[in-house]
Amino acid sequence: MHAFRIRSVVFVFTALLISLPVLALISSWLEWNDVSAQVLSELTQTVLPDYLITSLLLCAGVAVGVTVLGLSTAAAVTLFRFPGHKFFEWALLLPMAMPAYVVAYAYTDFFQFSGTLQTFIRTTWSLEGRVFPEIRSLGGAIFVFSLTLYPYVYLLAKTALSERAANLMEAARMLGAPLHRRITEVALPLARPAVAAGVALALMEALADFGVSSYFGIQTFTAGVYKAWLIMDNRIAAAQLATLLLGMVLILLQLEKQAQARMRFTDSKNTASNSREAQPARLSSAKGLAITTWCSLLVFLGFGLPILLMLKPLLLSETLIPWERFLEWSFNSLRLGGITAFLAVSFSLLIAFSLRNKADIFARFISQLIGLGYAIPGAVVVVGLLLPVTWIQKQWPDSHLGFWITVSVLGLIWAYLVRFCAVALQSIQSGYARIPSSLDDSARTLGVTGLALLSRVHAPLLKRSVFAAALLVFVDVMKELPATLVLRPFNTDTLAVIAFQLARDERLGEAALPSLALVAVGLIPVLLLSRAMRQTTRI
Repeated sequence: MHAFRIRSVVFVFTALLISLPVLALISSWLEWNDVSAQVLSELTQTVLPDYLITSLLLCAGVAVGVTVLGLSTAAAVTLFRFPGHKFFEWALLLPMAMPAYVVAYAYTDFFQFSGTLQTFIRTTWSLEGRVFPEIRSLGGAIFVFSLTLYPYVYLLAKTALSERAANLMEAARMLGAPLHRRITEVALPLARPAVAAGVALALMEALADFGVSSYFGIQTFTAGVYKAWLIMDNRIAAAQLATLLLGMVLILLQLEKQAQARMRFTDSKNTASNSREAQPARLSSAKGLAITTWCSLLVFLGFGLPILLMLKPLLLSETLIPWERFLEWSFNSLRLGGITAFLAVSFSLLIAFSLRNKADIFARFISQLIGLGYAIPGAVVVVGLLLPVTWIQKQWPDSHLGFWITVSVLGLIWAYLVRFCAVALQSIQSGYARIPSSLDDSARTLGVTGLALLSRVHAPLLKRSVFAAALLVFVDVMKELPATLVLRPFNTDTLAVIAFQLARDERLGEAALPSLALVAVGLIPVLLLSRAMRQTTRI
C-alpha cells in the first residue's frame, strides 16, 4: 500500500509538471474576448505571415539539406568501401556536438563582409563589394542547420541500411542489376522511413531554435514568441504564437512516430540475416577519393572549421573574458545540469519501474505525456510556465509564487524537467528492456517486492542506463538557451547565455571560450555513441 501511494504521488506530480505549460497555452484560448481577437487580427495583418512563411521556408530548406547530407553519407559508409570509411563512420557524428548557435557565431566572424575570408579575397584579387551572400540570412540559417543536424538522418539511415541493404543489394547484383539501380531501387527505398524520422527530428530542432534565428535576425515563430513577451510585453500575443508553434511541432512529432512505426514494421518483416558474403562494394580509386573528399568536407565544415575559428582568438591571445567569470558561469551550468539530471533520472526511474510492474492506462498516458516534453520548444515551455504565474499574481497580489518561479532556480529547473525528462525515461526504459521478467519473479519468490525490488535487483543492472540518462540530460541542460535566457535568476548566467550575449554584442572573440566549453561537453555523448556503434559493428 505504501509503494502504491508513492507511485500515485509520483505519477500525479509528473503529470502536472509536464502538462502545465501545454494546458496553460490551451486555456489562454479559452479566455477569448475582444482583446484576444484584436491581438490575433493585428498579428495576422502584420508579423504572422512573415513568421509562417519564414518558418516554412526554413523547414523546407533544412529538410532538403539534412536529407542530402545525411542520406548520402549514410549510403557511402554503409554500402561502399573507400579510404577512411572506418574513420568516417563515427567522425560524421561530430557535428552533433556543435550547438547550432555556436556554429552560427563562428561562421559569422569568418564569412561576413568584414570577416577573414572576404577580406582576404578582396585584398588578394583587388575586388570590391561583397564576395559571398550575407551569412546572416535565411539561407545562412539553412546552411548552419543542415551542417549541424544532418547526423540525425545519417544515424537513422545508416542503421536501416546496415541491417538490410547489404543482403538485398547482393541479391540484386546476382540478378544482374547495375550499381546505380541497386542504390536507387533497393537501398534508398529501404532507408525512406528512417530518413523521414531523421528529418522530422531535425525540423523539430530547427523550429525550437532561438540562438540562430535571433542572431541572424530571422523572423521565425520562436523569435516572435520572445519578441511578443519580452519586447511587446503582450502575453496574449506570445501565447497565441506559442500555440501555433506547438501545433507545428506536434505535426512533426506525429510524422516522426509514423516513420518510426514503418521502420519497426519493415524490421519485423525482414527475414534475411546478415551474411558474410554480402559485403559493401569496393570502389575504384577515383570514386573512392571523391567519397572521401565529400565526407571530409562535411566533417570539416560541420566540426573542424568552427573549432579552428573559435580557437583562433585563444591561440592569438586576443580579448578574452576573465577566468574568474568563466569559472563562475561554468559552475552555474554544472550546478543546473547536475540538479536537473538527478531529478529527471529519479522521476524516470520510478516511472519506468511502475510501468514494468503495472502498465495500466494511466501509467502509459503519463509515459506518453513525458515523451511529448522533449518535442516542446523552449519558447513554448517558458510562455506556458509564466502564463499561470502572471494570472495568479493578478488574482492574489500578495502571493510569492512569482518570486519563487522567477527569482530562484525553481522555474528554470521546472522548465528543464519539462523538456528533458523524456530523454532520461527513454534511456532507462531501454535498460529495463534488457532485464528478463523472470528475474522479477525469482526476486518476489524470495520475498523482495516493492521499492526493495528496484533498489536491490534492478538498480545494479541499470547502472549503465542510469548513467547514460543522467549524462544526456546534463549535456542538454548545458546547451539549452531559450528557457535559460528568460527564466534564469539574476547573477545566474550560464555558458550558453554568455556565449549568446557576447556574440550578439559582436564580441565574438570573447564568446569563443564559453562556446568551446559547450562543444567539449557535447562531445562526451557523441564519443560514447560512436564507441557503441563501433562495438556493434565488430559484433
